[in-house]
Formats: sequence, structure tokens, C-alpha cells
Amino acid sequence: MGFFNREIQIGDRWIGANHPTYFIAEIGANFDGSLDKAKALIDAAKKAGADCAKFQTFRTPKIVSEGGFSRMQLKGVHGSWGRSVSEVFKDVEFPIEWHKEIADYCKKVGIDFSTSPYFKEAVDLCVELDVPFIKIGSGDITWLEMLDYIAGKGKPVMLATGDATMSEIDEAVRTIEATGNKDLVLMQCITNYPSKIDSANVNVLKTYQSAFEVLTGYSDHAPGHVVALASVVIGGRVIEKHFTLNKKDKGPDHPHSMEPQEFKFMVDSIREVERAMGSTRKEVVAEEGETVYVQRRCLYAKKNLVKGQVITDDDIEVLRPALGIAPKFKSVIVGKVCKENIEKDQPLFWENF
Repeated sequence: MGFFNREIQIGDRWIGANHPTYFIAEIGANFDGSLDKAKALIDAAKKAGADCAKFQTFRTPKIVSEGGFSRMQLKGVHGSWGRSVSEVFKDVEFPIEWHKEIADYCKKVGIDFSTSPYFKEAVDLCVELDVPFIKIGSGDITWLEMLDYIAGKGKPVMLATGDATMSEIDEAVRTIEATGNKDLVLMQCITNYPSKIDSANVNVLKTYQSAFEVLTGYSDHAPGHVVALASVVIGGRVIEKHFTLNKKDKGPDHPHSMEPQEFKFMVDSIREVERAMGSTRKEVVAEEGETVYVQRRCLYAKKNLVKGQVITDDDIEVLRPALGIAPKFKSVIVGKVCKENIEKDQPLFWENF
């Protein structure tokens, strides 16, 4: 038996093998500095089927060093912004003073509110607002002091694992385990914006499930819903996708985010997959009640048979529908004596012999 719980309560919901997938709409920076737009995104996320509208809580001086970034020749998404990293981060800070209002608005709408905290006071704010879980972004997976601080609050933890090696993930998981917090979801993630389908490695969820005996999910930056769909098929119970009203809006996260109709299509597709996955029990289901006879065969009289006649192989035909003796008993019937006349093309029954 593993240390971590295989069922976790998130607000009014449960996540686990026998519960529906939990969907997080990662709003992140996509509110574009507007409280009204943040609320519009929450409304749209709820309508699209999200279970949670999630933000990010940071103060730029506590998360980035412009002195450090000035020493790098950035070639990825950070280098495409045309401005310093500090300037971009400063523009997309989610104001501390908005958190309570947004949390209350989510409650009014009927969707969970959470945020990823990137400094300790933000963790305390998560506790104060009683968020149903705390998500730790991939970038903080090696900040073990922060992991310990977050997990020590006793809230369910979702840990993204982008950029990380298995040894780093193991160290992070053991740090969380040492706090006694049993509610962990380990999220596969590829930290690129957007990430490539060919890099998704959804099967890593199987590794996490066997290595850590923990619930898993996917924090997905790849285009479309394929990665999310595949994750659910192999047991991922949480899906997180960036969410925007319009991919063409100006901002660092809009281009690789899902618009509402895309998010809804993903949710609907996965709900359909969940229905299709069904039970591990193999049984004849209700809609097969007729076809179990129509499609199968049984033993039939190939010709008219008379009372007292000894049955030979040549007297029997194997045909549909399966109303009488199953084909596997043909050798048992051969050599039996008819107790009564049997017309040609009639099924054979045990009481005939």
C-alpha cells in the first residue's frame, strides 16, 4: 500500500479512478490586467465545463532576476516578447487585493477558485481563502523549501513536473511525503509554449503511477485535446489547460491557450471517453440481450429426425440464432437417441434426447 491517497477530495468533488476527470482552466496571465476580464474568463470557463478557474500569484521581484536574465541569450518564448522578462511579468501580476473578490465570484458562479503561489505570503493567502488545492508550477519543483511549506499547509497538492528528471521528481515527492500530506496529484508537463505533441510522453503517467503509487494528471501546453484525451485513457485524473477568450489577444499566454469552444470540445470528448471506458467487468450488457442469441449459433436438425433415431454428425447443422444446444456439445449429441420427432431446420434441445 502506497503512502498517498488514491482518492482526494477537491472542494465538493472527488478525484480518483472511479470519479470524473477534474478540469482546470488555467487563466494565469490571460485576464490582461482587467478585473472584469478575469470575471468574464471565469464565466466562460464554467460554461465550457471547467471545474476550476486557476490564476497565478507572484510579485515580479520575488520570482525573476533581471540581472540573471540579462546574462542569457533567450531563444524560446521568453526571448520572443521584445521586452525584458521583468516588464512582461510585472504587466501580468494578479493583484493581491483582487483575490478575495475573484474567489467570491467563483463561488457565486459555481466553479472552484485556486491559484499557484510563487512566494510564501501567497501560500498563506491560499490558506486564508481556503482554496481546494494548491498547484505548484514546474519551475519550483527544485525549491524544496517551498514544497515543504506548501505541503505543510495540509491542502491537496498538484505538482507539475516539466523540465524535471526522475531523480528531481523523486526528491520533490519525498519532500511532500515527509510533511505527512497524503493528497498529491503528480502532473506530467512539457514546459514549452506551445509544446510539441511528439514530446508529450503521456506514458510517463504510467511511470508515476507505478513508481510513486499516486494520482496523476497532465498540465498540457500542446495544441488541441489529444494529449489530454490520451492522459485520461491511461488513468490521468486531472487535466489543466491554459484558457483564453481569444488566442489573438496581446499577452504571453494567449497564443498557446484554449478558447472556450475548444475547451468545451475537450471536456465533452473526455466525458464521452469516460462513458466508453466503463467497467473492468466483462459481461453481456443490456443492449446485447437480443444479439447474444441472434449472432450466435446452436445445433439444428439438418433433416427430419424421427423418434428412436440415433443421431449422426450428418444429422446436425450449426446455425443462427442460438436458441438450443451450444455447438460445443455437438459431440455429446452425436450417438444420442431421439425421444421424439424433430422437424428439419428446428433447434435441438436437451429434452429432445
